[in-house]
Amino acid sequence: MNITYTKKGDFYYPDLVYSKNDYSPLGKYGMLRKTYLQEHRKALFSKMLLRDELWPHLLEVDEQAHDMMDTIVEQVKQERGITEQLKADDWWRWVQEVGNIRNAAEEFVLREVVYA
Repeated sequence: MNITYTKKGDFYYPDLVYSKNDYSPLGKYGMLRKTYLQEHRKALFSKMLLRDELWPHLLEVDEQAHDMMDTIVEQVKQERGITEQLKADDWWRWVQEVGNIRNAAEEFVLREVVYA
């Protein structure tokens, strides 16, 4: 890595290049991935941070995890026959079923996407 400097007066200042990455806010899964990398994959975290690859990676993981959650939840709801009609007829059962589906889907997403 070459670092260049510019002399201003008696001092040399490094010529810093600012990132052109989109620093959109992270969601739940992006933040979990960041914490996982910081605590368990320190070398990879440092490498990605220094190469300015960390934030795009975290945004991608967050988007991928959310998409996977939505897909899994909808597929399982269809397989189990969890419909809007059930929601209208037996609201508590619908809440229980959807909650169970979301919990199972989140376990899978965390294992396969966030902590992989």
